[in-house]
Amino acid sequence: MFQANPVIPLLEELAIISIAGAAVTAVLARLRLPMVAGLLVAGALLGPFGLGLVRETEPIESLADVGVVLLLFTIGLEFSLDRLKFIFRRAALGGAAQVASTIAAAAGVATLLGAGVPEAAFYGFVFAMSSTAIVLRSLASRGELDAPHGRFIVAAQILQDLCVIPMVLLVPVLGNGGGTAGIASEILLALGKAMLVVAGSLVAARVLVPTLLRLVDASRSREVFLLAVVAIFVGMAWLTSLAGLSLALGAFLGGMVVAGTEFQHRAMGDIMPLRDVFLSVFFVSLGMLFDPMLIVEKPLDIALLLACFVVGKAVLAALSAAVMRFPARAAWLAGIGLAQFSEFGFVLIKLGEECGLTSPETASSILAAGILSMFLTPILMQIGPRITAGEMLLAPLSRLLGVRGIDQMEAPETKEKRVVIVGYGIAGKLVAQALKSCRMPHVALELNAETVRAARAAGEPVYYADATSVEALGHAGIDTALAAVVLINDPQAAMRVVDAIHRTAPGVPVMIRTRYFSERDRLVSLGASEVVAEEVEASMEVVARLLRRLEVPRNLIDVLIHEARATLMTSDRKMTLPRSMLPQHEALADLKIESLLVTERSFASGWTVQDLEIRQKTGALIFALRRQGRLMDSIDPGESLLPGDVVYLVGALEAVKSAIDLIEGSGWRQP
Repeated sequence: MFQANPVIPLLEELAIISIAGAAVTAVLARLRLPMVAGLLVAGALLGPFGLGLVRETEPIESLADVGVVLLLFTIGLEFSLDRLKFIFRRAALGGAAQVASTIAAAAGVATLLGAGVPEAAFYGFVFAMSSTAIVLRSLASRGELDAPHGRFIVAAQILQDLCVIPMVLLVPVLGNGGGTAGIASEILLALGKAMLVVAGSLVAARVLVPTLLRLVDASRSREVFLLAVVAIFVGMAWLTSLAGLSLALGAFLGGMVVAGTEFQHRAMGDIMPLRDVFLSVFFVSLGMLFDPMLIVEKPLDIALLLACFVVGKAVLAALSAAVMRFPARAAWLAGIGLAQFSEFGFVLIKLGEECGLTSPETASSILAAGILSMFLTPILMQIGPRITAGEMLLAPLSRLLGVRGIDQMEAPETKEKRVVIVGYGIAGKLVAQALKSCRMPHVALELNAETVRAARAAGEPVYYADATSVEALGHAGIDTALAAVVLINDPQAAMRVVDAIHRTAPGVPVMIRTRYFSERDRLVSLGASEVVAEEVEASMEVVARLLRRLEVPRNLIDVLIHEARATLMTSDRKMTLPRSMLPQHEALADLKIESLLVTERSFASGWTVQDLEIRQKTGALIFALRRQGRLMDSIDPGESLLPGDVVYLVGALEAVKSAIDLIEGSGWRQP
């Protein structure tokens, strides 16, 4: 008798999930809906409340947990411990305000509806958490982790993960009638363990992990390196679970540990395919928990609970960000990003049922509304930047709370024409430095308060301002500006900045950097004069450098690049190539370029180039001369060499050495 293989049913269900997930996501993509929404819908169709094609959900849920761990690890790879410290300076306090206000509001509503204090506190815990997987995935795919609202969301969700410890410990106490004996010591013990884990992460990031990865890298095996990376984040997740923390938080710390090494990008490239597979299973497993019949049976209850998640939580999160003096736009987008149910909410709901804090019927309704909020989140985050009503409502509060902008700082000393830079990240700083070197007046507008403070402390003309505001642009002198340069990471905000500049000062040329070439036509229609698409310029640079490396003649490279640009109809930037080094040309590899300073003691001082006869006597050639900072690449043979001149020689190695001896006078006799 052959025994049934227990793996086969799991493979069958994984095959069904893969096929259905790909099909539904492809259909919804045609409707311009996010991939996450498609996977949630696929899960609802396949699950026990849908077509019932997937019967064994427990193995799927285990694989889904791996997806969350991998997601948090890759998010951690984009951070370092130093960067996380920078984010927490302001945003963590805002995250604490968001958690506390949501708990208080949810508990207050539950009390008004007749719940006791323990039950009300429990519902506060459930509503306070937000979805780490969905929100961070959406932020990462949109390139907004470093945007102001992205920094607030990341810090708030890390803080929420830390809050899971006391919440999980408090739920059984609340279920036992609110007795508090020993709970304080348990919480302190758990927090102490958490501090030890974080301290261990610091040590690992600085000492252990870099050494381990260097040893593994020496094996020159991709498989061994990947296994070592998996061991790091799985080990960190296991250690945090022992301390009572979530697996996801441990994986995030593991990612930050690897981010502090030189192997950050290699680890990201190796782990991404694995993450995407398991994360897709996670989103499908969430959809399987959705019971559509509840909407039919309790439409009003589900609608009210959904409004609490999507509207109530958004308002509280936006207010928390505004209180921490984030600008109105960042507060509005942060509110949208934190307005949904959480993966940890499932854990709390199950625990609350076991402790008698909620009934199965109420728990089912909360789960149904929560899954709907998760479905809506990627859609709302996609359309949220286009909705200006929210930030308009928050703008008066921002001003009341003292969010300082350019219009509230000291007026510029002069009204001279200047270049207005929007965004003071790496690109903005490079532009500002170039303008400063050319003595061109400029002013920069930036939404990162820490960046503004550091720049102003260094004496740079950088102001805290939202450049989508016509008033802020006006105060920066946009109407008389020489040009405007837009260098921000938020695509929708960038479009609004271009539109605001064009409406305020239509004659001012606007240069903008964007990530994708597909956004060019839209930006041009809004008033952009020059659009530099990162994917195009980076590709052109790679092509040019590759062809140069392959020793393709320069004129042919120019033709090929020109043809590519004509096809794309992008910017008219002239092609610049790295200078060709002689060793890169095999035919000229034996030639050597050398420079030599002429001093008062040099034999050649006062002699003309013609009289020295360097070419005839040594075989080397003087091809350039630098005098008083000016390069002379066309030398008159009658030009005398003076002390302080730098002579540039080219020739074979021995010829150049002989020329140096001749100029210096060593071993040289006057004819």
